[in-house]
Amino acid sequence: MNHLKETTKSSEKLFSGRIIDLYLEEVELPNGKTSTREIIKHPGAVAVIAITKENKIVMVQQYRKAMERVLVEIPAGKLEKGEQPDVTAKRELEEETGYTTESLQHLLSFYTSPGFADELVHLYFTEELEILTEKAELDEDEFVDVLEVTLEEAQEMIDNQRIFDAKTAYAVQYLQLKLALQK
Repeated sequence: MNHLKETTKSSEKLFSGRIIDLYLEEVELPNGKTSTREIIKHPGAVAVIAITKENKIVMVQQYRKAMERVLVEIPAGKLEKGEQPDVTAKRELEEETGYTTESLQHLLSFYTSPGFADELVHLYFTEELEILTEKAELDEDEFVDVLEVTLEEAQEMIDNQRIFDAKTAYAVQYLQLKLALQK
């Protein structure tokens, strides 16, 4: 695979934000020529497939400015510096949904957009939820509505593009496959 490697010749930070940093990198291509790459550095994130005792998927709907619309998603959030993904997953579940769990199963981790970003999402699963007695606080700039939907309702939301992000579509497909394999 080394015959495909691009070697970084220079890197310039163009922007440093609260969530991402943007770099412009000059790279040497495998054929010896040079090119530039715009790279977003992201601290990573988690997402949680949370199933209630009534076999409903816990989701949140929120306005996504980049899309200029409300989307329905599984609970998710950014890793804080030095925080382990399982700790982040439990915190985000509590903050966004009012549920907690002592049982988080790591399913897999995946890159969201490896062509230009290094964001790695760690996906967890739980079906052992408890309602928090005292609701955790959302981030001050975060506003969400909690939904509990059936698998069939989630599929309808994909069909009508209320669910329109990869992590949530993957979660629905994961649950459909899990159900099919149990039959």
